[in-house]
Formats: sequence, C-alpha cells, structure tokens
Amino acid sequence: MEKYNELKELLASIEADADKFFNKGSKAAGTRVRTGMQAVKALAQEIRNEVTALKNKDAE
Repeated sequence: MEKYNELKELLASIEADADKFFNKGSKAAGTRVRTGMQAVKALAQEIRNEVTALKNKDAE
C-alpha cells in the first residue's frame, strides 16, 4: 500500500505542471510532465509486479 500512496503523491506533484502545459502552453512544463509520467509508469509497473507476486503467493 506504501507504493500506491507514493504513486498518488507523484501524480499530485505533476498536477501543477500539467496545468501550466495544457492551459498556459508552457513547453518546459510539458517536459516536466513527460518526465513525471515516465516515473508514474515505472512505479505503476512495480506495483503491478508486487500485486502479482502477492496474488501468486496466496494461490500456492
């Protein structure tokens, strides 16, 4: 659950830059959004792997 909370915090930290990019056209903010979304992708994959491992462990 710790990583899930970390994911929520990461998304919240990207929100301001997303607003700057989509509503104000800031290209630098767009770069920060892309970087942040890459981190979201990596963390989401870690969570998926953890969930799968726990699910398979319980199935044994």
